[in-house]
Amino acid sequence: MIANNRLLFSKKEARLYMAFMYVTFISLFIGGLMGLLQTLVRSGKYTLPFNIDYYTILTVHGVILGLVLTTYFIIGFQFSLMGKTVGISDKQLKVAWLSFWVMIVGTIMTAVTILVGEASVLYTFYAPLRAHPAFYIGLALVIIGSWIAAFVNFRQLYVWKKAHKGQKSPLLAFMVTINMLMWFIASLGVASSVLIQFIPWSLGYVETINVLMSRTLFWYFGHPLVYFWLLPAYMAWYALIPRIIGGKLFSDSLARMSFILLLMFSIPVGFHHQLTEPGIDPTWKFIQVVLTFMVVIPTLMTAFSIFATFETTGRKKGYTSLFGWFKKLPWKDVRFLAPFIGMVAFIPGGAGGIVNASHQMNALIHNTIWVTGHFHLTAATTVILTFFGITYWLVPHLTGRRLTPKLNKLGIIQTFIWTIGMAIMSGAMHIQGLLGGPRRSNFSSYAGGEQVQMWVHYQLAQAIGGSILFIGILLMVYLFIQLAFFAPRGVEEYPIAEEEADAEPTPKILENWYLWVGITIALILFAYTIPVFDILKHSPPGSVPFDWPIGR
Repeated sequence: MIANNRLLFSKKEARLYMAFMYVTFISLFIGGLMGLLQTLVRSGKYTLPFNIDYYTILTVHGVILGLVLTTYFIIGFQFSLMGKTVGISDKQLKVAWLSFWVMIVGTIMTAVTILVGEASVLYTFYAPLRAHPAFYIGLALVIIGSWIAAFVNFRQLYVWKKAHKGQKSPLLAFMVTINMLMWFIASLGVASSVLIQFIPWSLGYVETINVLMSRTLFWYFGHPLVYFWLLPAYMAWYALIPRIIGGKLFSDSLARMSFILLLMFSIPVGFHHQLTEPGIDPTWKFIQVVLTFMVVIPTLMTAFSIFATFETTGRKKGYTSLFGWFKKLPWKDVRFLAPFIGMVAFIPGGAGGIVNASHQMNALIHNTIWVTGHFHLTAATTVILTFFGITYWLVPHLTGRRLTPKLNKLGIIQTFIWTIGMAIMSGAMHIQGLLGGPRRSNFSSYAGGEQVQMWVHYQLAQAIGGSILFIGILLMVYLFIQLAFFAPRGVEEYPIAEEEADAEPTPKILENWYLWVGITIALILFAYTIPVFDILKHSPPGSVPFDWPIGR
């Protein structure tokens, strides 16, 4: 059915979207518990029971939260956006369920291999670390399932456009299509690496693996992955938050242009994660650093648009003083507060990203826990708090319940708990990283050495922050259960903002998919063709023996 923000979903649709939400919050609990154990071990105050390996829980934490939670939430949320704006047919619904079950099978395969100690290869699964073949096959199935979801979304927009010839596509449907296009193009890299390199190597069909090529293909995917997480947050900021604060969409054209720019400049930039690696010509590293900094433009466009929405909404309500509009924003509404704190966290998070992508400064913090702190500011604060803010209205809308004043208050408490815990943990990570503390390693048991002992102090601070965060996770899981099963029956609005009545028409060129996808592919070919040929020509295929210990 073709729906809008005043209509409820059918029960069949709601079941699909909620299925993704259930996996999301199960993942939040499991991944959060692993994160808590990880910080406690690093503090030197706790030893894992039953001979559980530290790197096993580190891998579970990264994979479950960085890949499983985010992917399931995003796909479920985006399915709901498409259902609201362009509709979904029964046939598309069946294919969407197929995507879910393919991803579930892959997720279970991957999780089991990690939990039994056969895949302690961390979130990045760099060679020469080698996992059980089922780990890589599971990853491939998760990616294939997500591709099925992407093509359902593409089909939904195509059908709508065919039925509404000459009309501008709904903004949120346009945004979802951009995000899934980016995901599909980017995940081709990691999929080819897994299928062509890792699976044959792990099965014993080949004895060696080209390590540099595998890392290059991973980071071709790894940086766009960050934007795959971030763009759904942008969707909420641009087109949902204005409705929550009682305003309207600031500029449809600006929103579409920013997403187009993010599509073009988020993929051909992977080398800025490989600035310290040999085998890649420095010229190409520099070119990709320049392309990386191009994403500053759509980021600033987004910041301008969001705060322009805040100000114009406030002034329309009669607040004429310089910052009167700011003081009168709905601070007691968790649907607004959680995403807003996520927006604020993106300021230091973005500044840290500039450090990471810069040649000279990257040399200082590369492979230190500064990078982990940055990751927790952007993904675990900006993105996750926005996802939490979405959950407070999406889940009750899907389940036919209401966000009550009591649950809203608990949500505000959860938001502050999360913010405080993350500020402590991420702040300690940043400081320890500037002092040279390495990422991924557990130094709590090292004896002697003034620098190591100094690192341990900051690891203790991380454990304190992690413990506070776990309290926030327990509260969020409780809120999800309440909103899904126990909150009073009612109707919770799906808050899609309307465009201003006198808004300028959106240029048709912004929906010229051939043009923007063509430019994106051209940039990718420009940034990667010669470096990849150089890697294939000059680097050896690898000297990693097949009997390298599994998982370590």
